Amino acid sequence: MLRPFVLHRPETLAEAAGLLSEHRGEVALYAGGTELLVLLKEGLLRVPRLIDVKRVAGLGLIHAEDGSVLIGATVQHRAVEHSVLLRATCPLVANAARHVANPRVRSVGTVGGNLAFADPHSDFATLFLALDASVRLWGPRGPRELPLADFIRGAYETAREEDEILTAVRLHPWPAGTVATYVKFGIHERPTLGVAVALTLDPGRRVLEARIAVGCVGPRPQRIAAAEGLAGGRPLAEVLADADTVAWTAAAAVAPVDDLHGSAEYKREMTRVFVRRALGVVGARAERQESHARYRRAVVV
Repeated sequence: MLRPFVLHRPETLAEAAGLLSEHRGEVALYAGGTELLVLLKEGLLRVPRLIDVKRVAGLGLIHAEDGSVLIGATVQHRAVEHSVLLRATCPLVANAARHVANPRVRSVGTVGGNLAFADPHSDFATLFLALDASVRLWGPRGPRELPLADFIRGAYETAREEDEILTAVRLHPWPAGTVATYVKFGIHERPTLGVAVALTLDPGRRVLEARIAVGCVGPRPQRIAAAEGLAGGRPLAEVLADADTVAWTAAAAVAPVDDLHGSAEYKREMTRVFVRRALGVVGARAERQESHARYRRAVVV
């Protein structure tokens, strides 16, 4: 049962921060509420006050800034899915948003809430790591920005101070020549496994940079530097031929945990299978792009 609470509706960051400081320890930030309201109903969180930040100016915007893309904290998943800017700059993010949870959650759930809650089974947290994401926070000591990898410390644990507000996440679009995919598996509504792979290729189809992120299997998503090192600097064909080694390396590097989604051993094996599958998808997409390019050159000639 949902207990009675006082709902504050500030319109500025300063007003919201003031409420956080004034009611420290007995207040929670509220945006979409898809996670928060469940905690309140189950009695896992008991606070007499909520601060609704949906009216705070600027938090519901998606815009470009200095070559990066900023997604405001109160931007809903559906807005990510339909954003013209994201479809042009980070199309994989827009596509992934279509498959988050269910239509009800996508209509009210927010990007900032998803990251601030730090659910280990988060699609966005995993994919955003492969985009060198950082989060912006605002509090009484002023604004600060830190990498997403540092922000998410563990399951349901972040680096946000009690009197700070997450205002936006910054994504750095991949350079031209990047081919990428995000694949996931899950029986329940939340994914059991999420894998993001992005390979940046030069005109000769050599991998200039590899990004491999795995999430949902452990307390927090992680970039797999050892697997990225195996893929970077090599011809794409060679990487694909050696995909099993890259996949095994990724599986050995993750830190899976037992939970309702499966045992740690099961998740490690799933990591191997899906990293291998993601590399295959990227290889197929690269081949299609090359075929289209050859066709266009032939038409021009």
